[in-house]
Amino acid sequence: MIDTATTADLHDVADQLGRLPRGVVGIAARCRCDKPLVVATAPRLDDGTPFPTVYYLTHPAVTAAVSRLEADGVMADMTARLAEDPELAAGYVRAHEAYLRDRDEVGRRAGTGAVPEIDGISAGGMPTRVKCLHVLAAHALAAGPDVNPLGDETLERINWSPARCCCA
Repeated sequence: MIDTATTADLHDVADQLGRLPRGVVGIAARCRCDKPLVVATAPRLDDGTPFPTVYYLTHPAVTAAVSRLEADGVMADMTARLAEDPELAAGYVRAHEAYLRDRDEVGRRAGTGAVPEIDGISAGGMPTRVKCLHVLAAHALAAGPDVNPLGDETLERINWSPARCCCA
């Protein structure tokens, strides 16, 4: 479920990112104190640019923790496991399909509709490789557990859940 972004939410997101957010349709996940963790972004930005990343991680503590995982080379290990584990690969394909459905819904909500330039393309490397853990974590936070197996794993590895808060 995506909450409508309030003016206060957009200010919080701008503070988190250090810049004005683009294309925000709503807040897709919040932490315990109700601050944004993940925004839902229109699949076509106001300037016409196609934007496949519907779920964008904004919370600085989560973003930093995921960045540390990326720096440790976790993405290459996850990609290798996709080739070796048919169950994991099938779950990742389902995550890709769920992401595309979500993006279509966000596009309808934003009034942008389908974006042919990114048709069939999700984000984060889905469904065949792992390119961006931030996208996978954002998807897991927005969709909830058991939708994106590698997003869930990313959150487990950084020991993060929306019940945790360090916003103060």
